[in-house]
Amino acid sequence: MTVRAPAIALVATTLLALTASCREEPSGPDPSVAEGMTPSSNATEASLLPTSADSLPEMDPAAFDRLMGQLVGTPVVLNFWGEWCPPCREEMPRLVTAHHEWGDRVQFVGVDILDSRDAARSFIDEFGMTFPSVFDPPDSIKTSLGLFGQPVTAFYRADGSLEFAWSGPISEDTLRTHLERIAG
Repeated sequence: MTVRAPAIALVATTLLALTASCREEPSGPDPSVAEGMTPSSNATEASLLPTSADSLPEMDPAAFDRLMGQLVGTPVVLNFWGEWCPPCREEMPRLVTAHHEWGDRVQFVGVDILDSRDAARSFIDEFGMTFPSVFDPPDSIKTSLGLFGQPVTAFYRADGSLEFAWSGPISEDTLRTHLERIAG
């Protein structure tokens, strides 16, 4: 007896369909996704971007580098701030306003430095921040990026390259100019 190719293909297709239908789908939340994070389009790693402004997941430079890698393809405004920092308080209303205007085209990310979570959450609430921030008590992320001072605002193009960085409270004109450059 000889077996024909169409018969082999039919048997293989049937076996694949049966195998797929017997697979049990997990229910409930994905345990690989930390609280306050969203699943990533990359099936092997959950998104490191916080889902709320005040979840404040703690990050070190390596985790932050992975987060920035996940954001390649989107322009990013990165702002280092602290509740204790008067210049940060001065500029935050401008960043909040810019996020409301540009947030559909640019991902804003805050990095709270040298702070406590309670103080940071009070600051977030006080200024009505709606963009996500991560928590970096030792200020190691900014140092690893070669940035100094506070506040610091950095603008990244969609390809992940640094377009511009500003130390000190950023003016509305400088903020707008660089948002226009990265958002195109």
